[in-house]
Amino acid sequence: MGLLDNTTQQAYYQGDDFGNYQFTSLDHIITQFQIAYVGEGKIIQKVKRADIAFHAQRGLQEFSFDTFKCVKSQQIDLPPTLVMPLPHDYVNYTKLSWVDSAGIKHPLYSTNSTSNPFQILQNEDKSYDFTVPSETLLKNGDFTDSQSVGTDSDSDWTKTPAFSGGTSTDKVSVVNKQLVFEHGSNAPEYGNPGQKVSRVYTVYQKIDVAGVDVLDLSVAGTSAASATGKGVGTLRVGISTLTYPDYDASVTNPTKPNGVLNNTDDVFDIYTVDGSRALVTFNDGLAVSSTKTLTEVDVSSETEVYVLITSFIESFTDTSLSNSQNTVDDIVISCDAISDSLQEVVNSSTWDNYKSATPSENQDDYQDDTYWPLDGSRYGLDPQHAQANGSFYIEERLGKIHFSSNISGKTVILDYISDSLGTDDEMQVHKFAEEAMYKYIAYAILSTSSQPIHQQLAPRFKKERFAETRKAKLRLSNIKLEELTQILRGKSKQIKH
Repeated sequence: MGLLDNTTQQAYYQGDDFGNYQFTSLDHIITQFQIAYVGEGKIIQKVKRADIAFHAQRGLQEFSFDTFKCVKSQQIDLPPTLVMPLPHDYVNYTKLSWVDSAGIKHPLYSTNSTSNPFQILQNEDKSYDFTVPSETLLKNGDFTDSQSVGTDSDSDWTKTPAFSGGTSTDKVSVVNKQLVFEHGSNAPEYGNPGQKVSRVYTVYQKIDVAGVDVLDLSVAGTSAASATGKGVGTLRVGISTLTYPDYDASVTNPTKPNGVLNNTDDVFDIYTVDGSRALVTFNDGLAVSSTKTLTEVDVSSETEVYVLITSFIESFTDTSLSNSQNTVDDIVISCDAISDSLQEVVNSSTWDNYKSATPSENQDDYQDDTYWPLDGSRYGLDPQHAQANGSFYIEERLGKIHFSSNISGKTVILDYISDSLGTDDEMQVHKFAEEAMYKYIAYAILSTSSQPIHQQLAPRFKKERFAETRKAKLRLSNIKLEELTQILRGKSKQIKH
């Protein structure tokens, strides 16, 4: 027996799309509106589907802010930086909390007593310093933050993912504050499918060089030792305008000519002042860290370049051998440039002091499992500080949430509001608000039309839109009489006048 949405009961209960029947897709809303409201003899004689879609999307945004229930959330383990980036579809938050070992959420409270302002770089005499600070060009060059290397665009360093198919054990990760490339013999050699070689992997970071003429580069690197059946490690670090397009870890092969990575210096297309390619190479095979430098890299004609790292193991043909490791550490970019814009200190002293201090709400004692601030006296206690869970503030300028020091390492949950515009699965309307959406679209089209008949109808649909929106809010509030009476049973006390 089929359901109303042409899904059989068997398909529903054996699938994973549970509860979706309570929603109607935005595309279905648009089609139904055309059927019911548009056409000869109907409220709206003629309107383009594109116009309906525009007003439907605007309605979805507006309803998401104060009518629909917020269903989006993100959970992370808070890193030592005490910073969480805002989600890509974030509009506003509804709640922030940390979770204990029992899975219970403890609410965090916003603080307006601190911030992370734009701290202007100043000279010793407190005059403004317009020199471009080297430390602002490259982030986490010492790899102290293990979360700084990832495959997403939010990471400071972007890595091409290690191939994980078959028996591959390749890894690209931060270990003991070092960037480690772990290579095995996995990729079939081009033109010789029976022969295996090692893949090429890359890590890169975009840096802003507007106003900078030349750069200096210093890198500490380690080249893996050779053995019978595998050669030395080859590690290249340099400056480039490329990040290796068309990378595919499943077919990456240094011997394949086109469409994939080639194990050459050619990708480093920036040069030094004396005409050399802007890279340093580690291939001594000593498995001992050494530091190499590169001076006067000419970036005068560029506004953005990449610090690019490539790693490879030469002639790795024996698949029975253990993996080889190339490592990178302490990449330092320095320059001497003057900017036309104010320069910012990496972290303001306000933020550094806030994250390093013990929150004031955690400086008092617990006595007999009871929290007793002000020596047990409740008089004069500021309610906004009467909690020990921790605090946060949102830095809208950089799109980040900053937490107090007592939240470090805890699991944090962000419940937030989005405008619901995204994939088809996200653009849905709850059936309790379906009629409100029709009235919203109708009023939006009528009120923006120049036709006299539409202007006459607009006030009527404005009232209907308001009434249906109010009805949708009441329905979506999900108040249950039994739940309410259960809560109020313990509240029924005589009120003295």
